[in-house]
Amino acid sequence: MYGIPLTLGIEEEYQIIHPETRDLHSYVQELLEQGRLIFPEEELKPEFMQSQIEVGSQVCRNVKELRQEVIRLRRTVKTLAEKKGMKIAAASTHPFSSWLEQDVNAGERYREVLDKMRGVAERLLTFGMHIHIGFGGPENRDKMIEIMNQLRYFLPHILALTTSSPFWQGRNTGLKSYRSVVFEMLPRTGIPASFESFSEYQTLVDTLGQVGSAVDADGNPDATKIWWDARPHPKFGTLEIRISDICTSVDDAVSIAALIQALVAKLIKLRQKNMSWRLYRQHHIKENKWRAMRYGIEGKLIDFGIKEEVPMNFLVLEMLELIDDVVDDLGSREEIDHIRTILERGTSADRQVQAYQNALENGASKEEALIAVVDFLTTETMLGV
Repeated sequence: MYGIPLTLGIEEEYQIIHPETRDLHSYVQELLEQGRLIFPEEELKPEFMQSQIEVGSQVCRNVKELRQEVIRLRRTVKTLAEKKGMKIAAASTHPFSSWLEQDVNAGERYREVLDKMRGVAERLLTFGMHIHIGFGGPENRDKMIEIMNQLRYFLPHILALTTSSPFWQGRNTGLKSYRSVVFEMLPRTGIPASFESFSEYQTLVDTLGQVGSAVDADGNPDATKIWWDARPHPKFGTLEIRISDICTSVDDAVSIAALIQALVAKLIKLRQKNMSWRLYRQHHIKENKWRAMRYGIEGKLIDFGIKEEVPMNFLVLEMLELIDDVVDDLGSREEIDHIRTILERGTSADRQVQAYQNALENGASKEEALIAVVDFLTTETMLGV
C-alpha cells in the first residue's frame, strides 16, 4: 500500500529494582543467565549499567502484534526478576539512585565507551525506548533518508508525549525529560541534520570511522555509535526513532509506536502525491525539543511559520488530524485514540510528580515520597501484563 513494509519493532530498557530499598540493583548478569534459557540472545541484552536490562521485540506486522510483544517481554522479565526477589520499572531515570553507585557492565563495547567518554559515560544512568519502522531492502535507503528528514519536525512532539524522567538523584529537576539532558552530553546525539541522500549519510559514517570516532571492535566504521534521536539502523534496515523516554504504561508505549508508524505512512502518502512536509532547520527543531524536555505536554512549541507559541495539546490534536487518513489502513485507530488519553491524564513524568506531591501532602518525608514514586512505577509498568 505504501511501497515499504512499515513493520514495527521496539526496544525497551528496564530498571532492576530492589523491593526493600526501592533502589537500583546491579543484578543484570543473574537475570541474563536465567533468561538465556527463554530468550534468544538478541531479545535480552545487557545495557551500560548492571542495574538495567534491555529487551528487543520480534519484527511485528502491525501494532496489535507489537502490543503482544511488549506484554510478553515485560511479563517474562518480570518473572525472571521475581525469581531473584527483584522488580522492574519502566522510566527513563530512577527517582533517587545515584550514578556514583552504579557498576558498569564488563562487555568490550561498554568498556570502550567508558574509556572514550570518561565522566560523561559514568553519568549515563538513563533508560530509553526505541521504535523501529521497517523500510525493506537497500533499494529504499534514499526513501528512508527523505522520510527521516521530514519526520525530524515531529520528534519534539513524540518526546513530549513520552516524558518519564522528572527526577534525578533524589531531586525533582523541574524538567519532564531529564534523561535527554544527560544523554545529550554524549557526542553524536540530539536532532540529526538533514541529508540529500543515503550516500551523503554513509559518507559521514565512513568519515567518522576513518578518524576513529565511530568504529567497531575491528576498527571498521560503526553507524550504531551515532546516537541521534532518529537514525537509519545499519543491521535491521529500519528507521529507528530514539528520542522517546521509555513509557511506563504498556498502552502509552504501543500508542507511541502506532503514532510513529502513522506519521511515516502519512509522509510516504504525501510523497506518492509529489508532496512533502516542510523541512525545518536543525536549530528550529532543537528549540522545540528543549521545550518538550522542560515542559512535556504542558508546554508550548514554536510554530516558526507564524512565529508564535502554540500549546502542545493543540499541536498534538493537529498531528492526529494529519494522520487520520492512514490509521485505518494500518489498523491502529484504537491505539492512536489513546494519545488523547495521554493528553488528558498526563505522561509518566506528570504522574510521577503528582505521586510525589501527594505523598508529601499526606505527611511523608522527601525520602518516603520518592519511594512512593518507585512504587507507582513498578505497579504501572506491569498493568495489563
